[in-house]
Amino acid sequence: MADPTFSDLVRQFIRIGLLSFGGPAGQIALMHREIVEQRGWIDEGSYLRALNVCHLLPGPEAQQLATWIGWRLHGTRGGLAAGLLFVMPGAAIMLALSALYALAANLAPIAAIFLGIKAAVLAIVVQALIRIGRRALDTGLKRALALLAFLSLFLFALPFPVVVLATGLAGFLLARWRPAWLNAHGHATAPAPAGPRPWASTVRAVLVWLAIWAAPMIAVLLMLGPDHVLWRIGLFFSQLAIVTFGGAYAVLAYMAQEAVQAMGWLSAREMTDGLGLAETTPGPLILVTQFVGFLGAFRAPAPFSPMVAGTLGALMTLWVTFVPCFLWILAIAPWMDRLERAPRLQGALAAITAAIVGVIANLTLWFALHVLFTRLERMEAPGIALLLPDPASLDWRIALIAAGAAILLFRLKRGVLTTLALSAVAGLLVTLPM
Repeated sequence: MADPTFSDLVRQFIRIGLLSFGGPAGQIALMHREIVEQRGWIDEGSYLRALNVCHLLPGPEAQQLATWIGWRLHGTRGGLAAGLLFVMPGAAIMLALSALYALAANLAPIAAIFLGIKAAVLAIVVQALIRIGRRALDTGLKRALALLAFLSLFLFALPFPVVVLATGLAGFLLARWRPAWLNAHGHATAPAPAGPRPWASTVRAVLVWLAIWAAPMIAVLLMLGPDHVLWRIGLFFSQLAIVTFGGAYAVLAYMAQEAVQAMGWLSAREMTDGLGLAETTPGPLILVTQFVGFLGAFRAPAPFSPMVAGTLGALMTLWVTFVPCFLWILAIAPWMDRLERAPRLQGALAAITAAIVGVIANLTLWFALHVLFTRLERMEAPGIALLLPDPASLDWRIALIAAGAAILLFRLKRGVLTTLALSAVAGLLVTLPM
């Protein structure tokens, strides 16, 4: 298919931004379906290799992948458009819900709609996991690596970076001795592009985006001082943006503990409510930070009104959380073609690709357990940390809607929009009194 125009890219990412429910697993699946399968704008191998790199960077991997897709198709302006459009619909919804929550408004109808959407996302994610697995796991070793990655994360709760780095090291070594086990060759075997290395564009991107990242922080420091809540919000979430390897799931526990216990911005129950809102709105799950930033500033508003302060807190959080994503991708993207053509690195990325299938499977199961059950217990033994649901806490409404969504997708071959719309209506019907 011919390369899309910039207008095509913008229209598509507006759609993706509005439909990107389900956390990283659902968002990665949605972009794969829309960009790779249906439109062929990015080939399968490039998509998966870019996903591998995004998993190794700090920050939300799905948003970074969206930025890379835009950059690959239309350079810097494409990366900005795709990255921003992926985030902004969910950010706008999350800001509105945060304000409603702070004002104790009635969220029952919205919660009912999102309940149905949440259930549909389960089926969408499972469908995508199956499709990605069929394409990526084309050798016995890759299937074994995917299984090991899944067990390492779900059963043994190993740190995400350890799993990915160990898999990449294995692939790096096997690329020389047993390349056929990984089927690494043939994905990107053309010679590396001729010409000077893109150091200038990388250095320029780093300098420009560091300045953009720091700009609101400097303004707050000069106008309000280092003791103001907006400075503390910006500093805390800037630090978080640097250490969030493995995506939102890897950092949520730390963020919740610091925001609740150390900062005192909100209670543990409110943190849980915010996570629930973030899980059921479009956009990255890390948008829960916006909820935290809003409440933190809303409750210490001087010299602003509470609503103005909350809005500024949410915007500051968004800025320092997502600007670094553009920095990482726009600095690294010019090197992607060269990196793809290094044989040993290609082997490492092929192994990581297999492991990522296991990662997505773990995220899918994590999401399913948290959506279907209201009570989960962690069974811990030496070397094992297993998350088990309480069968009595099964939410029959979500299970029923998820089953219906699976029938729509797998048996009746309906599209994502139709499935989400019907599931949202079902959420209203089974939740709200008639």
